[in-house]
Amino acid sequence: MSTKMRSTNLRRLGGVVLAASLMSSCTRETPDIGRLSAIQVPPAERVEIFSLGRGQTFGGLLWDVIDANEQSELLLAFQEHASPRRLRQGTEITLRYPREGMDLRGVDVAVSPDETVRIDRDVLGWRSQLIETPVYVDTIFATGEIESVFWSAVVENPELAGLTFEDRNRLIDHLDRVFQWQVDFSRQIRVGDTYRFVFEREVRPDGSMRAGRLLAAEFVNSGTPYHAVYFDPNGDGEGSYFDLEGESVRRAFLLKPLSYRRISGRYSPGRRHPILNTIRAHRGVDYAADSGTPIMATSDGVVIHRSPKGSFGNTVEIRHPNGFVTRYAHLRSFRSGVNVGTRVKQGDVIGYVGMTGLATGPHLHYEMMRSGRHMDPLSVDLPAGDPVPSDDRDRWRSEMTSRVSLLESIPRAGPIRTFTALAEQAVDEQPPAGGSQ
Repeated sequence: MSTKMRSTNLRRLGGVVLAASLMSSCTRETPDIGRLSAIQVPPAERVEIFSLGRGQTFGGLLWDVIDANEQSELLLAFQEHASPRRLRQGTEITLRYPREGMDLRGVDVAVSPDETVRIDRDVLGWRSQLIETPVYVDTIFATGEIESVFWSAVVENPELAGLTFEDRNRLIDHLDRVFQWQVDFSRQIRVGDTYRFVFEREVRPDGSMRAGRLLAAEFVNSGTPYHAVYFDPNGDGEGSYFDLEGESVRRAFLLKPLSYRRISGRYSPGRRHPILNTIRAHRGVDYAADSGTPIMATSDGVVIHRSPKGSFGNTVEIRHPNGFVTRYAHLRSFRSGVNVGTRVKQGDVIGYVGMTGLATGPHLHYEMMRSGRHMDPLSVDLPAGDPVPSDDRDRWRSEMTSRVSLLESIPRAGPIRTFTALAEQAVDEQPPAGGSQ
């Protein structure tokens, strides 16, 4: 064998040996060097947190911190995003200093639960930026049975114990707004009614909810099941709710102009007036509510009256398609921008509950007329909204099926209640022929 060939073979053998050596070293157990002790790193900044007191101003808080010239520059930077004059009592303001030193290096002002103005010092002075509060998205599942009133059934539901009281109230408002065309939660609820829902929400770091949407819900009222499933045909965030057949749960008019309020007076051709003490027709419905409660337009239309109107006090009247007119009376005040000729949409706030005119307490008097004739708002057969568009039926069925599955996945809830399912259940519960009763 030639010297050249032996040399080539040795190089090949060396490569094999080297590869085997590397593979052997890779399979060895990683050496354990033990645990490192925790290192305590001091914060980069020292902070002082203040809350604006009654009558206290942002500038006043800064008075003992920086000189007048710097205070003026800092406030100018803040005004790029918010007005110092509009900061409310309780606004949280954080002053940031170097870890060692007394020179102010920055200020954070929580102008709302969702926005903070951050002001920092640089070589050119003070600069500011608007920071949005970060959120995460989660999904809430809940089911319950009504033992007294709907409000208590939701607020006291143990499955919602982790939510703030305000957020539980917001869930009630969402349910009320979705089912308002099918069920009046202020007068039609019965003991034994059941509900369940799946709710998607945006949560702030403090646990409070920034926004949310019902994905699917079921409400069984006096044995009748109602369903609402969210669907957004255009993908623009302006979707709506439909039942299991794809029919809209919306109607041309809201059942009531207030969210979840008690009825204190019904439509009646002859009622003794509480102030005048005479028999007088009551051609509307009264809703008891706290002064200042927002009042909603029950349908799309144009404002044709906005001013005091005799015993009605401050009154708004809206003309709607097909000869309908609605009247809202005893308002404390009108919403800014709502004037004669203003076009409003269903659900727009038009004013606030009060007790102007002849009224014994704060409430809303609501009337509905068609072609000049009064109608009982609680007994009007309201036309339905548009169903799921035919071109979107396949996507609707897919999304509806997945969201209904979420409802059925709630522990102890079982399959959703439908008219067919309830009928089959009733048959199953019948005793056998000739059996004992």
